[in-house]
Parts: sequence; C-alpha cells; structure tokens
Amino acid sequence: MNKRLYLWSGLLLIILACNFGSSPPTPTSNLLATLAASTPLSGNPTPALLQTPTSPFNLYTPIVSTLSVPTSSSTIQPPGKIVFTCQIFKVQASNQICIINADGTGFKRLTTDNTRQHYYPSLSPDGTSVVYAAFREANVYEIYEMDIASGSVEQLTNKLGIVNGPEISPDGNSIVFKLTTANSNRNVIMLMDRNGENEGNIPNAEGWDPTWSPDGKYVLFASDMDGPIQLYTIRINGKELTKISNLPAIRGRSDWSPDGNFIVTYSGEPWNREVYIMKADGSNARVLSPTDGNSQGPSFSPDGQWVTFTSYYDHYGDDHGCEIYIIRVDGTDLRRLTDNDYCDYQPRWGS
Repeated sequence: MNKRLYLWSGLLLIILACNFGSSPPTPTSNLLATLAASTPLSGNPTPALLQTPTSPFNLYTPIVSTLSVPTSSSTIQPPGKIVFTCQIFKVQASNQICIINADGTGFKRLTTDNTRQHYYPSLSPDGTSVVYAAFREANVYEIYEMDIASGSVEQLTNKLGIVNGPEISPDGNSIVFKLTTANSNRNVIMLMDRNGENEGNIPNAEGWDPTWSPDGKYVLFASDMDGPIQLYTIRINGKELTKISNLPAIRGRSDWSPDGNFIVTYSGEPWNREVYIMKADGSNARVLSPTDGNSQGPSFSPDGQWVTFTSYYDHYGDDHGCEIYIIRVDGTDLRRLTDNDYCDYQPRWGS
C-alpha cells in the first residue's frame, strides 16, 4: 500500500513540474481592431481610416493611435457638404467634379462630360450650386455654375483666357477668380457679377487661388509678386494690399475661417507638404495635419470647427493615391472621407 502511494505521489510531482510556469497560448491580437476599440472616431462607426490597408505604407496606425478624440462632442457630426475634383479616369484631361456629405455619405459625381477637364470647384453660400472651371479650347477655360438639385449648368465667362479658382461672395452677388491670359504669364485676380457680367481685375492683385473674407470686403490670395510665394489680403477696391504669411514654400489654395479669425493654407516641398493654420494676420502659424501625408488644399467647415484637405496617408508616393480627409481645428479626430483608386483633391467645404 505504501509503495503504491509513493508511486502515485511521484507521478503527480512529475506532472506538476512539467507544467510549472506555463500558461495557455495567447491568440495574436489584431492591432487595428484594438485601436478601433480604444480610440473610436466619433460619430463614424465604420470609418475608412480603420479599415485594414492593402498598401505597404501602413501609415494609419501611428496616426490613429496618437490622436486624442474629444469625448464631449462624440455625437456631433461635421456639417455641410464638400465638393472636390475627382480624377476618376486617372488623367487630368478628364477631371470631374464630385460632392460628398461631410460625414462621408452621399458621394455623387456632378459633371457628366468625359471629354474635358473640370476643376477648382466651390459651393455657393447657400449650398445649392457649385461653381467651377472647365476646359473649352486651347488656352481657354470657362467658369460655370451648376444647380446641384437639377444638374442644370450655366456658362458665366466667354473666352477671357485661362480662368480658374472661382468662388461666390458671401452675399451671393459676385464671383472672384484667377485669370491668366494666353500671351502672358501674368496672373490677375478678377471680379465679376454672379451672372458673369462686368468682369474686371482687382487693382494691384496679381496672383492665384483667391478666397473671400467672411464679410466680403477682402480677398485672400497667393502671389509671388514680391519674391517667394506668400499669402496676401486686399480690399476688393484694390486698396490695403498686405502680405500676411512667412512660410518657406507656400503654394496657394487657402481659406478663411467663418469668423474671420483664422486662415488655413499649405506649405512645403513636393511630397512633403503640410496644412498650416494661423491667425488671420499670419501670426502663430502651426502645422495642423498629421505629418508624412503630403497634405494640401485645405478648407474650413461652415461652423469653423473642422478643416478638410487632400492627403496621401494610405498611398504615399502614388500619384493616384490622394484622398479627402477632415480633421478638427485642434488637430484631433482625423477622418478619411473618400476611398478610391484615383486622386480626389481640391476640396471645398460648404453648407
């Protein structure tokens, strides 16, 4: 009996020794799922930002993991719509104009002519129409206005030259745009009535990418009239020309916040551009976009709490890899709105 007891005791000790310090196998965790659970993008249950990227440039993980999403506004969706240039045929000569809701729903192609280029769209103050430029013939582009609901289009200019960047004034009565004549490299900022009549240049304003101040008294634009490209403001009568920025590589396509207190723009060398936000006088400029995305072309939301822009976070280095993003003005809650195999760019936010 004692021998049998000793034998069983020995066997039990051997079994315990073999399993000492071991633990059940742990399944491999899904990092993106973990981030989605711990850092949800507010109000967007299935954001494109958290989809597993197929690109080897997996730049989403550090961006999502470092963003701090305010919980106090988790149920608030960004307002309005965003209109943009969509390169659905992957060639500039056939660029189209598209629109999407600011929450990422309701994507729609607006223009229908596959044979020519359309670009530089912006929404009317009431959000019912979009103005844009489109190719007509060599060295001639025209400005058009489309009613979004009906799709009807009205041509506003007639062989002025190369025109683009149209934007309707806050009161809805005028349009500002850029004109380059065929026989010169001179870019001038132009004004005309909403119906295309009474066009004329703003005195002393040479540059491109104009945008209105919220009160309609000034225009912000980019120019190299005094050396390297910077941002300028000017009254629509041509007075009070002021250089406001001091960034190393401004490009253009900027925007004024609805309260008139801030400006967004972009700066940097090719494939290393970032979106900047600054006070309206150009002071206190800081980078708004998460780095390493080649971000550009920003525009404020109607409530001034968000900025939309183009970036290449998921397909850096791919000419067709740019998508439309939005981010809060404090640099949190980055969201991707488009997810296409072609370039979406030049976003403009409106009501």
